Amino acid sequence: MSDSSRPRLSPRRRTLAYCAAPVVLLFLLVLLAPLPYSVAQPGETANVLGKKGGKPVISVEGAKPQGKDDGSLLSVTIAATQPDASVGVGDVVRSWFADDRAVMPREAVYPGGGDTKDARRRIADEMKESQDTAVKAALRQLHKSPGDVDITLRLGDVGGPSAGLFFSLGIIDKLDGDGHGGGLTGGRTIAGTGTIDGKGKVGPVGGVPLKTQAAHRDGARVFLVPKEQCAEANAQRPKGLQLVPVTTLNSALEALKQIREGGDVPIC
Repeated sequence: MSDSSRPRLSPRRRTLAYCAAPVVLLFLLVLLAPLPYSVAQPGETANVLGKKGGKPVISVEGAKPQGKDDGSLLSVTIAATQPDASVGVGDVVRSWFADDRAVMPREAVYPGGGDTKDARRRIADEMKESQDTAVKAALRQLHKSPGDVDITLRLGDVGGPSAGLFFSLGIIDKLDGDGHGGGLTGGRTIAGTGTIDGKGKVGPVGGVPLKTQAAHRDGARVFLVPKEQCAEANAQRPKGLQLVPVTTLNSALEALKQIREGGDVPIC
């Protein structure tokens, strides 16, 4: 076939083709380019009254335990992609349609940026600070001083400040129980999350909906949540999980008392 017999594009179609090429290229680049997001899912839970790696999560020396608790206080986490992981459009779209996934800005999961090594160091520092503050809050609640008792906290490679409330509750349970020879849980599996400051104020944390799923998966039917995050926790609340709002360490202890005694427990 001669060149003259081949169909030719009209000038208009040729112009459209030239214009479309960079648009298609840009679209492909967007699909393939990594995005500044992390994909998170329900993570591990850890019973702060139990053991981790064969050692007690909370060890107390210098004081005799006053109660025995047959239940569990579950600290809850999320599992997120590492800060240097590549998250693309496909990952984001799939996660939007999955109940057990969440797309979160990477900066919200790993404040300060940096690579995985940097993130691990910051998370470890946050955990150490959270543990020290949890000890301070618990001893303040019990009217004790650090010189009265030696407390060691261990939680393996779980990091960040969100276990603060449950560290404090665990310390109080170990040292004082319910004040009558029993434990704070009344034999139940209680889960929850929240930061804590030295005066016992409970603060918000990230990934609450995913944490409620992890708690329910591991047997909890009660979940203590910072009061200001009730709406967030209710958004994907697993069926059968009771959400209990707390604002302070004292309010958390009061809620656990009402649960043990079958009293009027606040709910979100």
